[in-house]
Amino acid sequence: MTKVLDVHLKDPNFPVVIVQKIKAFLDNEDIFEHPENYADLIFEMKAEAALITGNSPYAEVRAVVSNTDDMTMPCSTIRVWVIGLLFVVALAFVNQLFSIRQPQIVVTANVVQLLCFPVAKVAEAILPDWGFTIFGTRHSLNPGKFSPKEHMLITIMASVGYDPPYTDNIIWAQYLPQYFNQSYAGHFGYQILIALSTNLIGYGIAGVCRRFLVYPAYCVWPASLVTIALNGAFHTDKNLAVPGPFKKIFTISRLRFFLYAFIAMFVYFWFPNYIFQALSVFNWMSWIAPNNVNLNVVTGMENGLGLNPVFDHFGKLYNVSHAINEKGLFDGPKYEAYSPAYLSAGYATVYLFFFAIYSAVVSYTYLYHRHEIAMGFRSLINSFRKKEDRNSDLDYTDIHNRLMAKYPEGQPQIRQRIFSVKLYTIADLFPEWWYLLALVFAICLGCAGIAGWHTYTTVGVVFYGILLCLIFVVPVGIIKAMTGIEITLNVLAEFIGGSWVEGNALAMNYFKSFGYVTCAHALRFSNDLKLAHYLKIPPKQTFFAQMIATVVSSLVCTGVLNFQMNSIEDVCTTNQKDHYTCPTINQFFTAAVLWGTIGPKKVFGKGGQYTALLAGFPIGFVLPFVVYYAQKKFPKQTWMRQVHVVAILYGAISYAPYNLAYLWPGVPIGWLSMVYMKKRSLAFWSKYNYVLSAAFSSGIALSAVIIFFALQYTDTSISWWGNNVSFQGCEDTPCVKHHLAQGEYFGPRIGEFH
Repeated sequence: MTKVLDVHLKDPNFPVVIVQKIKAFLDNEDIFEHPENYADLIFEMKAEAALITGNSPYAEVRAVVSNTDDMTMPCSTIRVWVIGLLFVVALAFVNQLFSIRQPQIVVTANVVQLLCFPVAKVAEAILPDWGFTIFGTRHSLNPGKFSPKEHMLITIMASVGYDPPYTDNIIWAQYLPQYFNQSYAGHFGYQILIALSTNLIGYGIAGVCRRFLVYPAYCVWPASLVTIALNGAFHTDKNLAVPGPFKKIFTISRLRFFLYAFIAMFVYFWFPNYIFQALSVFNWMSWIAPNNVNLNVVTGMENGLGLNPVFDHFGKLYNVSHAINEKGLFDGPKYEAYSPAYLSAGYATVYLFFFAIYSAVVSYTYLYHRHEIAMGFRSLINSFRKKEDRNSDLDYTDIHNRLMAKYPEGQPQIRQRIFSVKLYTIADLFPEWWYLLALVFAICLGCAGIAGWHTYTTVGVVFYGILLCLIFVVPVGIIKAMTGIEITLNVLAEFIGGSWVEGNALAMNYFKSFGYVTCAHALRFSNDLKLAHYLKIPPKQTFFAQMIATVVSSLVCTGVLNFQMNSIEDVCTTNQKDHYTCPTINQFFTAAVLWGTIGPKKVFGKGGQYTALLAGFPIGFVLPFVVYYAQKKFPKQTWMRQVHVVAILYGAISYAPYNLAYLWPGVPIGWLSMVYMKKRSLAFWSKYNYVLSAAFSSGIALSAVIIFFALQYTDTSISWWGNNVSFQGCEDTPCVKHHLAQGEYFGPRIGEFH
């Protein structure tokens, strides 16, 4: 209980009632002097200790994750690799093809998790039990019943393979004539080198960070619970009756509940997404007077609250060609003859809170999670020692780690017999070497891609990305693992990179890509490692599934990218007939010019238009200290324990391009699920909550895919009041409150800014 209190004292996910009981128990010396007088309390503490030792400390995890394991269950089978890689190819193809279309379509891993089950069951039913034996292990076309571990391994492959490489943005910005017009960006070798580098670079860091982000029980990874719940709904045979709302007993199975909820959401989503779009864009106040500028500025969902990104001094979108030369580098005289870059109120607010959240992450992690980080470092150092010299007290000993300890992380058993004992000892003591080799490989690929072509930058950007990730990955990872909130480093990477290579947008793109992607991928891979940890998938099988799926996805996406670049007529232009207008590429290029060509010094430096926004850094750093000491001063105010400074700051980051109207509907639903139902009907909540979430997500995804390909892709629409009312007046075309006189502009005069 002393260890539990050390770890969970300030853990907002751990029940405060139990923390108070443990604290009262440990602080009462009379209990230890006269235990016979406290038999009931001691029994209660023993029961709580047994629950934490034999299962997860968190009800959310206990609701969907089993505390048992069957080591004989099939996992890395032939059908897993065939089905998994086929879905990876399909997802990579579809998501890459439609990544530049407006509206964009994205098929996520949850859709694969849903669709692969019937495919695998068909394979289970019709394939013969033909196979072969390698090193004492038999591999069959049909090893028996499709298992939960097989299902999750396919999902993990889809999870790392569905997203196009982030470097696609760099390729498009370089290749297109309206941007940098660098024809060498069409070279397949260049494309695949930087794609594989950025896609694989997070693996090495994720492997080393397992002791911080995967093994600890407090690293729940909330988003993974939905995936596990969906997995369990297909494979569980248990169906316990549970008391629920309205004083009723619910006996419906999780799978049947999932199917009903899935069908209901699949049908319903047709209305807000296609038939009755006013249910989705519910800007009902703007319906009163669609052309009232003041009303729509405040209440509009489409164009309200000034959410357009970068204005020039005419109030129009910033024309970056007026500030760069033919090489895409900053041109001082052209810039001074044109205009500074102006941010809208929405984006200025977002940058302020981005600056605040980066410094808040540092101070918050120190105050609230230094014990957990120290424990991770002790475990990492402990892994270097000989087996007999290891301190077992430093290892993670919750039930899931004890079950996973049965699977070797180093070399396969066959290598003990083939190679020397010394080699096996190294692998056993330091299994992280697999991940470090992947990191070295990714670094080599990145350096080759950057140095082998005229990228106007150096290979130092690769190591910059790794360094930035090493500083932030554990703090940011712990926050995501406990809250589900991911603090991306894109703005910080742009800020530092743009200051370093001011005037060079392409170099800044590489700073941004490696600075952002390295940490983002490390967190994604850590999440997948936690999924495997919960399902008890052997670490070696998870590693190879992630690596191979990533390589296959990168190859497919790069191939489709070349098709898009060379075969789609008028691609990335406003008049492209199939709507391949590349809105994300336009945004990426604009950001590249703002942060790279113009540079942070002109925007946020001394005398800059938005220097005051830098106050976010000290404000963010101080806020966690204020809350921390307020919690210590008023310990009886238990609600203060739930105040999470980083989560509060994160809310404002979503302010642009989406305003509050897009975010608010999730609040009452989240409160109903995670507060009201969990508190009043825990058994009902444990059985159905995450299954419902998975059903809704899958229903929306599959419905959106069908609507897009069957109707939206062919421009088939329904014109009636319910689809038109939300897009009238100022919500259709942004209204302007003030008009400039002919030839007039706002801001500093030409010649007065530099």
